Amino acid sequence: MHEAGVDKVIALTHVGYKRDLEIARDVPGIAAVIGGHSHTLLGEMEGALGPYPTMVTDAAGVEVPVATAYAYGKYLGHLTLTWDDGGKLVKAEGAPVLLDASVTPDPAIAARVAEMGAPIEALKQKVVAQIAAPIAGDRETCRQRECEMGNTVADAMLDRVRDQGISIAIENGGGLRASIDEGVVTMGEVLSVLPFQNTLSTFELKGGDIVTALENGASQYEEGAGRFAQVAGLKYTVDPAAAAARGSAMCWSRCMETGSRSTAITPMAWSRTTICARVATAMRSSRRRRSMPMTSAPISPMFWPNISSTKVRVSSPCSTDASRSKR
Repeated sequence: MHEAGVDKVIALTHVGYKRDLEIARDVPGIAAVIGGHSHTLLGEMEGALGPYPTMVTDAAGVEVPVATAYAYGKYLGHLTLTWDDGGKLVKAEGAPVLLDASVTPDPAIAARVAEMGAPIEALKQKVVAQIAAPIAGDRETCRQRECEMGNTVADAMLDRVRDQGISIAIENGGGLRASIDEGVVTMGEVLSVLPFQNTLSTFELKGGDIVTALENGASQYEEGAGRFAQVAGLKYTVDPAAAAARGSAMCWSRCMETGSRSTAITPMAWSRTTICARVATAMRSSRRRRSMPMTSAPISPMFWPNISSTKVRVSSPCSTDASRSKR
């Protein structure tokens, strides 16, 4: 890019604040990093993790500003950078702007949004189920341990494809975006939990590959990375103490449920598995798989009518560490 005449490269990332700091430190030639994913708030307000921007010194001794502005459109990041004639950064200033009631929406844009959203609003009002208790799906829980929403979604995924001979379902905790209160459940609430256009992918994996997937899911749970595996049809336990020695948390006490029995997962045995297609694509990019036909229907409308009959379980009979276990 520099050869093409570009003298300032700004990295727009979605890897989280911790990785943004590493990128600013380790990647030469970056003028600034504007990040996302970790929902980190920077600035002088209460709850901020650090200054806005956070200044990082790279290997060449150059100061690189890193900025991120929380999530959900609550703040608008505002960063002004000034370089001298020699290309040296001399000033980095700004702060996230709180988008509260004092900010007046543009009337034309607001009208257009309402017009385009009208058909969707009708869909969101559709009642799909009724539940007797709330289902917790908060970010802090589902990205780090077994959660009720993870159980519900994984159980429903497995129920949808069980007639194909599927025995295991895996959903990444980062794909679960909200909780649901007790009472009537609308499609709008479903879409708040599962807002992405994912489909279910069904295929066969060896036991060793399933364990590798669980290991990967547990490898960054302290950071809330979103890869933590919410599952159905199997039980596993995470040993956080293994992280220091192995670089990732060791999963152990792995059991696959077969009817009323639980059997150990063996490295070379094949198991039929369903996960969302986005996760399947990532897995296939790292290793070749013996595949089965994929389903093509979106997840949300597909399984949610089964929610009222799905039993939410938070215990792990095969586990010895319930605080970090997943059935």
